[in-house]
Amino acid sequence: MPPMLLILGIVLLLVVVLALVGLRGGTKESDIAERLAQYAERPLTLEEIELQKPFRERVIAPLLNNISTFIARRMPRQTMERLRTRLEMAGNPIQAGTFFILQLALMGIMGVGSFFLFSSQTMDRRLLYSLLLAVAGYVLPTVWLNNRVRSRQKSILKALPDAIDLLTISVEAGLGFDLAMQRVVEKWNNELSREFDRVLADVRLGKNRREALRDLVARTGVPDLSTFVAAIIQAEQLGVSIAKILRVQSDQLRIRRRQRAEELAHQAPIKMLFPLVFLIFPSMFVVILGPAVPIVWEQFLSKR
Repeated sequence: MPPMLLILGIVLLLVVVLALVGLRGGTKESDIAERLAQYAERPLTLEEIELQKPFRERVIAPLLNNISTFIARRMPRQTMERLRTRLEMAGNPIQAGTFFILQLALMGIMGVGSFFLFSSQTMDRRLLYSLLLAVAGYVLPTVWLNNRVRSRQKSILKALPDAIDLLTISVEAGLGFDLAMQRVVEKWNNELSREFDRVLADVRLGKNRREALRDLVARTGVPDLSTFVAAIIQAEQLGVSIAKILRVQSDQLRIRRRQRAEELAHQAPIKMLFPLVFLIFPSMFVVILGPAVPIVWEQFLSKR
């Protein structure tokens, strides 16, 4: 081999080795730099964490909470207790003080807005319309709350028979009542399963199971659920088999659900009567008797 080619080969080999070493060293340096950056980053202060939240959570929500707490302390105790109970039955969408603020805000906005909206009317009518709309603004949140309570109760009542069936199967398979409720919580994600999850959380926190179940009845206000809870508590007190009680309750709830379905089916003809009389029949009369009206009218005029 000529000496020149040997020298070139050695030089190329050295260049390749140096390049590989350089790349490997650069990778190590970059890895070390990344690790140092991870450990060198200082933790965020409470002020920086607070500033990362949106403006609504930082300013508006605490302000509303403070105002609602201030109003709740100065309202009559019985009134606030009734309102809190209704909000519990609705699933706690807002706080009691915030609900009262909403009522006052709607009353003021609708009352004052209607006063300027009906500026073309006389002063007596403007005051009357403002008073009526202010009362409507005060009542509208209550109507919304009642509708939410009824909707939640219907959802719980609809899910109750299937949940009790699963409870029955789980208890008869050998699980305890608390574990059977946990199976219901894992199986579904509805209002009833969330209430069962809250009962289990109360039990884990040290509350007696009977008290947790009674609180469940107070939070929902569903009569069938109240009957079910009363049967479970009585069975626990008397030492009766819970599986038998669950089986009886499951059969009774299915009978009640069938009876409610039959009741709604019997109400359907009466409910259909109003759209038939006021909407469908007039349209049919127009289509059927409409072409005959000009002829009858012409005959009537000719006889005169």
